Amino acid sequence: MKIINSLKSAKRRHKDCRVVRRKGRVYVINKTNPRYKARQG
Repeated sequence: MKIINSLKSAKRRHKDCRVVRRKGRVYVINKTNPRYKARQG
């Protein structure tokens, strides 16, 4: 999982990416290709 500043650019990497908020942190998750996971905060 990458920790990055701009989740908007991470979301654009793949069409199935979703931005999710959990426990005060913002995540990008991707069910079809888990390689694209990212976190912010």
